[in-house]
Amino acid sequence: MSATAREVTDDDFDDVVRRAGRPVLVDFWAPWCGPCRVMGPILDAMAEAHEGTLDIVKVNLDESPETARRFGVSSIPALLLFSGGELVTTLVGAKPRTLIEKAIADHL
Repeated sequence: MSATAREVTDDDFDDVVRRAGRPVLVDFWAPWCGPCRVMGPILDAMAEAHEGTLDIVKVNLDESPETARRFGVSSIPALLLFSGGELVTTLVGAKPRTLIEKAIADHL
């Protein structure tokens, strides 16, 4: 079975993301957001390509608003990269895979 981006919530964000043993790319999204839906397949493909070296997770802004507030997410899609539990990179808006790969490369 191929890897896909996993859903996380306000309740398990710290356990899954901040305490991870490898970098984690977090996709803040909402089902009503068209550009967010465009990003889904890109992030699923990246999750498969980077399996074992990078975790990719999704936070539904409507279901987990506290996590979005904590990190100042006010526009979606927003991609936040955490490494060693710390926020190291932020990308806002729909981005091509090549740009995302370039932005995270130094942290893998």
